[in-house]
Amino acid sequence: MNHLLNISEGCSLAFHGLALIAENAPKRLNVKSVAAELQASEAHLAKVFQRLNKAGIISSVRGPSGGFVLNGPADEVSFLNVYEALEGVIKLNRCPLGKAVCSFNKCIFQGKLTKITRDMYKALDEIKLSDFTAEKN
Repeated sequence: MNHLLNISEGCSLAFHGLALIAENAPKRLNVKSVAAELQASEAHLAKVFQRLNKAGIISSVRGPSGGFVLNGPADEVSFLNVYEALEGVIKLNRCPLGKAVCSFNKCIFQGKLTKITRDMYKALDEIKLSDFTAEKN
């Protein structure tokens, strides 16, 4: 079945992992424990967390009591932040065919796809990590 928005496995792992980190704060969780909880590949989750760390969403603490922590409150982490950290920045004014110049005299979509993309962008930005956590941090 096709969906309007396809969420990659990496993006899903990111949001599930972040929810676990938020629910267990201030305790730090390591990749091994999160992967076990999510029944996911440690290697894949480590790559996902590396991207989230690079995006500034989480920080890693090394050592025996190390692990990952959120860099801010869960209600300040949007689905959009996580999505773009994993999938790249959403481009608003982009031809769906990847053309610089339209084959028609004007775009047949006449800005409708741009409006849909803007609406989706806004909706993703309004969904916060705290919406997915039991504690509603």
